[in-house]
Amino acid sequence: MSLFTKFVSQTRKPEGFLGKMMVNGMNGGHAKIADWGLAHLQSIAPSKIVEIGCGGGRNAGELLEKYPGAEVTAIDYSEVSVEKATAYNAEAIKGGRCKVQKGDVSNLTLPEENYDLATAFETIYFWPGLEKCFAQVAKVLKPGGVFMIVNESDGTDETSLKFEKIIDGMKCHTVEDIKQALKNAGFSKVKADHHPNKPWITVMAKR
Repeated sequence: MSLFTKFVSQTRKPEGFLGKMMVNGMNGGHAKIADWGLAHLQSIAPSKIVEIGCGGGRNAGELLEKYPGAEVTAIDYSEVSVEKATAYNAEAIKGGRCKVQKGDVSNLTLPEENYDLATAFETIYFWPGLEKCFAQVAKVLKPGGVFMIVNESDGTDETSLKFEKIIDGMKCHTVEDIKQALKNAGFSKVKADHHPNKPWITVMAKR
């Protein structure tokens, strides 16, 4: 395996030195698409949020800023990501508004029917079975809670499909695949927005 392949494979689960390098670049590298996705949150006022696959922690911080009365729980199954996200949101953690912890979306141990909003930025490519994992998200959302997915790939763009071939466990999903999996997992009112000039997508669903 080439060094390049080893490095880009850290997007799945950052570990060790290369993982720390990857996570250090995530916050800035994903900022534009994350902000585009966050702009879709216009009609809700959540008090409890769960940020799944939190990476370097920037998006948890942006959610805390967007909703100053809310509490955010950020989870990731990478210890490197948990460490980085904890440092990034240290002030909010100290103030009691944020928790960062290790967690696996395929088996969430969070309180059930507890969150108003769940977010997943640039992460579902690596989830082991969309329907199964989406059902886990539905389990922890309150009735009427919102789940927002933000992806850089719409499942058809050439660049992402190239990475799919070299990163073990990566799958670029189409909007229709995501919508169907959400509905099968018990979500309703599923809608998607596609960036006019890029393969970026935001998919929102209500429990």
